[in-house]
Amino acid sequence: MPHKKKDSLAVETKEFRALDPENVKKTVEIPVKEKPSIEELEIVEKVGDPEVIKKAKARTLSKPARKRSIVRKKNSTQKTPSKFKETKLKSDGYKLIITEKPQAAGKIAAALSNGKDNKISKNKVSYYEFERNGDKIVVGCAVGHLFSVSQIAKGSDYPIFDIGWYPNFEVNKKDFTKAYYNVLKSLVKGASEIIVATDFDVEGEVIGYNIIRYIAGQKDAKRMKFSSLTADELQKSYENRLPSIEWGQAIAGETRHFLDWMYGINLSRALMSAVKKAGKFKIMSIGRVQGPALRLIVDKELQIKDFKPSPYWQIFLDVIDKDGNKLTVKHNRDIVDKNKLDIFKKLEGRESEASTKKTKQTIIPPPPFDLTTLQTEAYKFHGITPSNTLASAQKLYLAGLISYPRTSSQKINDIKGALDVLKKLKKRYGPLIEHAVNSKPVEGKKSDPAHPAIIPTGQTGKIEGYELKIYELIAKRFISCFCENSELENKKVEIQIDDLKFNVKGMEILKAGWMNVYPVKMEEKEIKDMNGKVKVEKVKIEEKETKPPKRYSPASILSELEKRNLGTKATRANILETLYNRNYIKDKSIKATELGMNLIESLKKNSPVIIDEKLTREIEKDMDVIRGSKNNLKEKEEKILEKAEKALIKISKDFK
Repeated sequence: MPHKKKDSLAVETKEFRALDPENVKKTVEIPVKEKPSIEELEIVEKVGDPEVIKKAKARTLSKPARKRSIVRKKNSTQKTPSKFKETKLKSDGYKLIITEKPQAAGKIAAALSNGKDNKISKNKVSYYEFERNGDKIVVGCAVGHLFSVSQIAKGSDYPIFDIGWYPNFEVNKKDFTKAYYNVLKSLVKGASEIIVATDFDVEGEVIGYNIIRYIAGQKDAKRMKFSSLTADELQKSYENRLPSIEWGQAIAGETRHFLDWMYGINLSRALMSAVKKAGKFKIMSIGRVQGPALRLIVDKELQIKDFKPSPYWQIFLDVIDKDGNKLTVKHNRDIVDKNKLDIFKKLEGRESEASTKKTKQTIIPPPPFDLTTLQTEAYKFHGITPSNTLASAQKLYLAGLISYPRTSSQKINDIKGALDVLKKLKKRYGPLIEHAVNSKPVEGKKSDPAHPAIIPTGQTGKIEGYELKIYELIAKRFISCFCENSELENKKVEIQIDDLKFNVKGMEILKAGWMNVYPVKMEEKEIKDMNGKVKVEKVKIEEKETKPPKRYSPASILSELEKRNLGTKATRANILETLYNRNYIKDKSIKATELGMNLIESLKKNSPVIIDEKLTREIEKDMDVIRGSKNNLKEKEEKILEKAEKALIKISKDFK
């Protein structure tokens, strides 16, 4: 019996339509299987070779792309996406609070009931009931995203723009969120008021927005806004709940999901089609942020590859003063012309004048953490990858130990509350708290409209492993914000012989200040003062070679992406993980693989717009405009999607 060939569309559908609700909040790119089976795929020896792509394009039949068209085939079927159907709430029902995660539901229920909530389980999904000030309240939960973006009609043609929201369990039959979906659907039937209490950010708003319109059948809902899961803040958030969801965040988030799906599926299909037409088949993917990020790494790799080392020489003099004090000074420039070395050899035995200059330097405490800075510091001090740092911070947040971690802010909004946190931290960090003598903390320039900087809440709990290391960094950084400045003394001894200048530098910490609290990589170097006549005892010449540019580390590439406004604070770490998972990059000192190099080389020649960071930067700006808007949100969303469609139609022609 002949072996039944795997349907490539089924493989692609499985790979591109299902979004894991635990990971989708951190995801920009569409995931593919890391290791396709032999039955499904052929081995590709030279995937991404520019000539292969070019030949594939020449053989591909060109089809005109139709705007938001559904390409129908004889065997194609159409799914019905989720639709809004308005439902009337009960007049005498309970207040239903909907959270993003089960842990958050438990924290909110305990805070609002003063620990007197009644936990109920239904099909292994828990929700909580209690009374507060005469009102019956029920707290139910999602488990991240309950809905995914998917195409409406089956098919593998591209470009495709007909997409909609579907319950996860309709997209992926093995999905585990159906029980949460069903419990929430049953709970809304007895509710008189819906209150969204998901994370107050773009993704949290999309989660809440989809639940209220597709499960609860409501046009809007009340909104709790909080930055930590402490009882006091949750109670204030409930009593001062907002009359509406944050529409700017909701529509910006939906637009981002649509854009990411459209770019992810269409660009990846174009790549796969080109490779397949060349006589090979391999699941490949690229995305609107993944492409420019990979290009940065590949460009760095090309710089390293093209680098040719060249020799240079450093000159050192051993000098001695009249009191017998010795010092080694270095010429202030590296010598690249070997013929000039004879000048320095003649300096032995010469005399000169030495002078010592001292300057004081003040270093203010570092600001409290935003997410990117936390990720870079965690990697610098502990080697913890950005994705693991975010995961650990998220666990600490859900445990009520730190404030919300997905923030760009370096501001502490509630100074009085921060001082209260300092008091609470005294039990754990008593000796360090003694250095926190200022009543006003140092803050940074970065801000975030949704959340303040990442700081401890003052609550205690059992933590270990990565979570402990991340918590220690956050707590010590926070304490240091209230400490005095550090004072340094920089010392430089200078010597000049003819027009040749030499010096040696030293540094001494006069007052540690905040450095008593927060770890810092700074070494003191003690050198003696030297003034007056000195004699050159010995000339030392060291030959060295220039070094190639340093490769990015997981921390430095994140900082570079932030600097270029590529991706968001919550997605950059996952973009990096995606590049690793696709085998486009490898190692901690990030190296582009042959596959990654060939892919970028091909795209540069055939469709450079895919890896042009200007495109994704414009999209990020568009998202910010929607997020900050109050009116005409849907119209703005539609304009952005139309602009994306035009760009993708143009890109698709490069591959057809």
